[in-house]
Amino acid sequence: MKKVEAIIKPFKLEEVKDALSDVGIEGMTVSEVKGFGRQKGHTEIYRGSEYTVDFLPKIKLEMVLADARVDAAVAAIIKAAKTGKIGDGKVFISSVDEAIRIRTEEKGEQAV
Repeated sequence: MKKVEAIIKPFKLEEVKDALSDVGIEGMTVSEVKGFGRQKGHTEIYRGSEYTVDFLPKIKLEMVLADARVDAAVAAIIKAAKTGKIGDGKVFISSVDEAIRIRTEEKGEQAV
């Protein structure tokens, strides 16, 4: 099993969710996060004073998938989230040793 984490632009959430649904992936955790990479924030003027906004709003998607479904999920995320501009985000893939469904105590891929 693998954990797929994707950091995307907030306005791309529905497109990414629909793309994942199209490849049969339904379960995910979505969090509102803030961060920056090469974008390095931007400056704004508020009431005549200029200030720097370092951390930009992003959406973090997390899902644990069977190994066979990871490539399709990553391809769907990239296709739906890509704008071609700086700040499109990143996808991280890591190994998951075990998953347990609390309600039924199922383990492994049956739990996800």
